Amino acid sequence: MKDRRKKGWRRLFRSFIYAGRGLCYVVKEEQNMRFHLLAAAVMIILGLSFAIPLLHWMMLVLVIGGMFALETINTAIERVVDFITEDYHPMAKLAKDIAAAGVLVYSIVAVIIGIFIFYRPIIDLFSG
Repeated sequence: MKDRRKKGWRRLFRSFIYAGRGLCYVVKEEQNMRFHLLAAAVMIILGLSFAIPLLHWMMLVLVIGGMFALETINTAIERVVDFITEDYHPMAKLAKDIAAAGVLVYSIVAVIIGIFIFYRPIIDLFSG
């Protein structure tokens, strides 16, 4: 058995490979992640089109990164629960529902931040 506490550049490099595989899996297998990617692309295009200020870009990057991170964590929780039990169990369902609720809450916050960032530029576009 390999020593999991082993350190070094090789192990560090491999951890990035594993993380990349996990990200590819989530993008390939999860419809919600593909939706988040599309939404992020739209927000980036809007940000470029409206030339939003640097502070808004920083907030946008944090929101997009947070959304991707939460969706990957939600997927990991779902897979672990499915691994532990294939049978229906109310606690397993509850764990998956709570993880999904975290993504929902963050999505609502992301939309509110998006409104703060893009409200004025969109109003200005249509009013003048």
